[in-house]
Amino acid sequence: MFKHALLAAVLLAWAAPSPAEYGDVVINNYSDAAGMRPVIFPHWFHRVRFRCKVCHADLGFQFKAGGNQINMLKIIDGQFCGACHNGELAWSVENCNLCHSGKPRTPTHVHESTLTKLEAAAPARKP
Repeated sequence: MFKHALLAAVLLAWAAPSPAEYGDVVINNYSDAAGMRPVIFPHWFHRVRFRCKVCHADLGFQFKAGGNQINMLKIIDGQFCGACHNGELAWSVENCNLCHSGKPRTPTHVHESTLTKLEAAAPARKP
């Protein structure tokens, strides 16, 4: 009985949208329009394991949230996230909810970034 309750709790938590944490990149260029939850990219989790150049030079990720036109066709083709998330180095694209775990309608941004906070605090500029 306890095993079933624990399994149910784990599955429910797995299916629920995840909040972004400090330094995570929320990627929602196409997700909402496709009926998917936004991607929560755990930047620091990857940064601990790889140098910046692996993703930003070798794989071509720009240094700006939303600056890359990432879509599932490119990932399946081995570009961007698909260079590692190919089922050999890391899990493959069949595990949608592992990446598409954000709250719907969350805009693309770096969560809790200093730049985002400064932009929000700055008075509106007149053109």
